[in-house]
Amino acid sequence: MDLWPAIDLAGGRAVRLVRGDFAQLHDYGEPLALAHRLASAGATRLHVVDLDAARTGAPVNRGVVTTIASSGLGVRLQVGGGVRSRTDVADLVAAGADRVVIGTTAVEDPEELVRCAEAFPFQVVLGLDYRRGPEGKPVVSTRGWLQASGRSLEAVLGLAEDLPLAGVVVTAIDRDGTMRGPDLGGFRDVLDETALPVIASGGVGNRADLVALGELRSRHHGRALAGVVVGKALLEERIGMKEAIASCAPSE
Repeated sequence: MDLWPAIDLAGGRAVRLVRGDFAQLHDYGEPLALAHRLASAGATRLHVVDLDAARTGAPVNRGVVTTIASSGLGVRLQVGGGVRSRTDVADLVAAGADRVVIGTTAVEDPEELVRCAEAFPFQVVLGLDYRRGPEGKPVVSTRGWLQASGRSLEAVLGLAEDLPLAGVVVTAIDRDGTMRGPDLGGFRDVLDETALPVIASGGVGNRADLVALGELRSRHHGRALAGVVVGKALLEERIGMKEAIASCAPSE
């Protein structure tokens, strides 16, 4: 299970939200400095999201993303937020991103997702952010977590199953930024629904959460998670980088 430390961007700063609420925004300083800090601590991957762009579609923090990508950190970079077209994917890949996350467009314009995946095979990642509806079923949210799409995780995953995607990042919005534990049941359901590599996001607060995610398996096929995104727990040093990486490794 790969560890993807997260850097979320808003207004040119590195931030974290709580449950996707922009009114509960915590500032963690200058993004490039944070990227260097994480890489120096041992991170080999970074998950960078332009939250402003996710809401509006305008590449508000594209310059910040490009600076991080071209800074010679020596890490694999996964970038998302406001990616609406093949041009956006091409620009981010050219800037140095290894993988590009497409969320809103995958729901609102599935044909564009197909075109992006075919133009950039195994460099595009499907991004699905969900909240649980009145009946407890996960419903995908779009546009920076602000709009409920009315589409189920299962439905969107089904549309993407046969595409040459690098994987799917699934975020439990109601857990994100809380450090109160991941939605293990929800992520197991995703493992059951798709053969794509699954990266879990939202709620990790300590080593035990990472171990639990690492032990998670599909009920049907025994598949494990391919990765986990961790933000606040690393930034607030609830867990150290080396301990986090070790916790993601398979036990002997």
